[in-house]
Amino acid sequence: MENKKPYQKLAWTSTTLLILAATLAAFNVHPQYVWMFIIANSMWTLTGILWKETSLIVLNAGLTVIYIVGLLW
Repeated sequence: MENKKPYQKLAWTSTTLLILAATLAAFNVHPQYVWMFIIANSMWTLTGILWKETSLIVLNAGLTVIYIVGLLW
């Protein structure tokens, strides 16, 4: 029997938003794609915290900070 990680709905919603953000970026829909990346990566950061996965936390929190700084710059 396979053990699924909890919070799968949050993880899949985050993934869907991340793909949507990448699609918006590909078509240069600025600044909407930046906001979508901020939301998606923030949700993945929360998922990482809930899963106690340091690599997910560091990656997605770092990306969220980068997007916010870029948006403000």
